[in-house]
Amino acid sequence: MSPAPAANAAPARPRRPVLRFVFAAALAAAFVCFVALGTWQLQRMAWKDALIARVEARVHAEPVDPPTRARWDAITAENDEYRRVRVRGEWLDVAPARTQAVTGIGAGWWLLSPLQTASGDVVLVNRGFVPAGTDVAAPAPGPAEVVGLLRLPEVGGGFLRDNDPAADRWHSRDVAAIAATRGLPADRVAPYFIDADHDPARAGWPRGGLTVVKFRDHHLQYALTWFAMALLTLVAGACLFVLERRFRHHRGQSSEEPSDVRPRTGR
Repeated sequence: MSPAPAANAAPARPRRPVLRFVFAAALAAAFVCFVALGTWQLQRMAWKDALIARVEARVHAEPVDPPTRARWDAITAENDEYRRVRVRGEWLDVAPARTQAVTGIGAGWWLLSPLQTASGDVVLVNRGFVPAGTDVAAPAPGPAEVVGLLRLPEVGGGFLRDNDPAADRWHSRDVAAIAATRGLPADRVAPYFIDADHDPARAGWPRGGLTVVKFRDHHLQYALTWFAMALLTLVAGACLFVLERRFRHHRGQSSEEPSDVRPRTGR
């Protein structure tokens, strides 16, 4: 015969302390992560505010000479983009490139034409906005001067639309690709383009000065969201502590109450 199970064997107790510890540790880790993310967003906000201040100063500053070929490899968005520059040269007899544009005055095209400087370098100049279906005359021959904002290339295309160089269809101002389709020497084409300022003395199209200088700056909202999540973890931890105390209190009371169960007597 197999031995009978022990009548007085105690039932296995649930691992409540272990589960409570794991849950509390998870809350603590979440709190630390949320606070770190919120702090990081505040740091990003400070960096973005400094960037906006620098760009605003550049946009309204007196124009300077654009970077020479010796500095082309060192051009960065942080140090050079939206810098107000002045460039002199002559327009090349090359067909302009039209890139898709949506502006505050409607949809149409940006008109990009190559300007050759006295040093032989070529700079693509966004002469301005042209409404769809509008024909524009070529720029006048001879010496020319352009004042505008230095911009970095927009490689590849626009949102969900790729540039098609073979069809001369452009959704972004991709300097290298446009220069290649126009047969311009790659080693002499500046790795930037210039958004020309608006010239109030010249009527008609293209119209310059429509550059939108705007940066997404939602870091404060993101920081507040992360800090709110951290606060929620504190609330969850407090609720856990209160419930645990109530559970222990009720369990202690139930263990102290006398049992009303009476043994049965046979007849």
